[in-house]
Amino acid sequence: MPDEAEARAALVLGLRRRGVGAREVLAAIERVPRRLFLSARHHGLAYEDAALPIECGQTVSAPSLVAFTVQALGLAPDHSVLEIGTGSGYQSAILAHLAARVETLDRFATLTDLATSRFAALRLENVKARHMDGLEGLKLKGPYDRIVVTAAVETVPDAWVQSLKPGGLLIAAIGKAKRPQSLIRFHKSENVMTAEHLMSVRTVMLQPGLAKKL
Repeated sequence: MPDEAEARAALVLGLRRRGVGAREVLAAIERVPRRLFLSARHHGLAYEDAALPIECGQTVSAPSLVAFTVQALGLAPDHSVLEIGTGSGYQSAILAHLAARVETLDRFATLTDLATSRFAALRLENVKARHMDGLEGLKLKGPYDRIVVTAAVETVPDAWVQSLKPGGLLIAAIGKAKRPQSLIRFHKSENVMTAEHLMSVRTVMLQPGLAKKL
């Protein structure tokens, strides 16, 4: 396995070649050790541009999808971000390097607990993982400048729209299970939402409720 720093630098170079041009996003990706967010058996693949399995039968997205999504958010240092679907916490950690405050939700307590320990290891104090249903009761410290969803939905719930500041952006994959979906960036102007297609993706559907066993 190549040196950790070299592997991260090579990943960033590959992302730049694929069209990720935001320097601050690339710098944040280079600062976050993806290996920390994977089980030991997948450490050798940590800096490959591939989705990989994580705990609770979930996956961590390929770095290119993370990079394009985070770049499309257009984050500023004073922004507050809500992430629905913590997963491994890898994208959350990248967001924490770019925004003032990040709250991330997941239906699996195992995942939010693991993410919290990883954030602590990286000394990221502006990101909080919560065991919550992202489709229900977003009674947090909103409204938010940005909302990003890491799984697909058929439609955007009104609760998400209400949790977004006027002028804010929301990015989510829209579509049905096991079919190509559209990664869409929504812009909120007063109470009107406009939509822009970013790319075609295929991801898991966001599941309602809290996981009972994990």
